[in-house]
Amino acid sequence: MHFDKPTYKVKKTKKRDIPQGLYTKDPVTGDILFNKEIEDNQMVVPKSHHHFRISARDRIAKLLDEGTWVESDENVRSSDPLKFVDSQPYHERLKRYERDTGLKEAVVTGAGQIHGIPVSIAVMDFRYCGGAMGAAVGEKLTRTIEAALREKTPCIIFSASSGARMQEGIYSLMQMAKTSAALARLAAAKLPYISVLTDPTTGGVSASFAMLGDVILAEPGAMIGFAGARVIKDTTKQTLPAGFQTSEFLLKHGLIDQIVSRLEMRDRLGDLLRALHVKKK
Repeated sequence: MHFDKPTYKVKKTKKRDIPQGLYTKDPVTGDILFNKEIEDNQMVVPKSHHHFRISARDRIAKLLDEGTWVESDENVRSSDPLKFVDSQPYHERLKRYERDTGLKEAVVTGAGQIHGIPVSIAVMDFRYCGGAMGAAVGEKLTRTIEAALREKTPCIIFSASSGARMQEGIYSLMQMAKTSAALARLAAAKLPYISVLTDPTTGGVSASFAMLGDVILAEPGAMIGFAGARVIKDTTKQTLPAGFQTSEFLLKHGLIDQIVSRLEMRDRLGDLLRALHVKKK
């Protein structure tokens, strides 16, 4: 008996287009997240509380009292003092960072109010050159601190940085001393400085103004340190402890004061400002 091999027709259907940029994967749980949901929640995942990075302007909009923000030194930007070239000329990189982020530098500075208390504030943005500190960033930070001194208001700095900007060499490293000296003048005037560490805060930034706060806060899970973990491991030839260079590790070892969720940051800063400085307009 002979059986013919059946034939099957495969109907080809057009693959349904899935719009890009609508979903993000939670690195903690692996869940697929609807971008709009986490954007509305200040880039914090409701279930796992993972903190994605957030832009400087979005952070400022959520922190300050509505209608009080006044930006300063918006046109202070980097030059190319060393005419630095690696895979791409530095001045061309700066143009690309500005085009991609809409920012002219890696920090946004100005003044506003938190629960009615005037503050001088600077917020770094990792999207611009990895938040690296060059001469312009150091100048904007110093002017922010000096504005707090002049107006007799508290100063708040949110750090998010890969460290000093290598394309500016010693001009970048000088900003560590420059910002620290400005903070010493602020301390001498008995005006509070609150430092908030976000993911990541490393290198020359962590070795200068970021760790000089009268109160040092950090967001959950933020990477905070000087050299990278791999460099430290290769240098010391030791296995690093679990959670090394996270905000939780630093809190356990007394290097920061509190870990505060981004969703609670505005109210926590308000409490600290009332305790440290009661002047209101």
